[in-house]
Amino acid sequence: MTRSDLVEELAARFGQLTHRDAEFAVKTILDAMSDALVRGHRIEIRGFGSFSVNRRPPRMGRNPRSGESVHIPEKRVPHFKPGKALREAVDRRTEEMGGVTPQ
Repeated sequence: MTRSDLVEELAARFGQLTHRDAEFAVKTILDAMSDALVRGHRIEIRGFGSFSVNRRPPRMGRNPRSGESVHIPEKRVPHFKPGKALREAVDRRTEEMGGVTPQ
């Protein structure tokens, strides 16, 4: 699902929202989530999951072409942990479809 798909779904479910209002709502929510993660906050949406920022320590890597060692600096990366309800729903729907994952 893309951002555009999410906007379309929101506009379809809530008839009182125009496409522009739905687009603004999705953008506002995603921007607020991004800003919270940039500030180092954790986001928890009950029944869906939580977003946090993980630290990847600096390490030594290897250039695959030349084989020389390369220093890889520390990084902070976003991490999503699905909630129990989401994990169970995905598992249940996957089983209902005969174990085939949709693409």
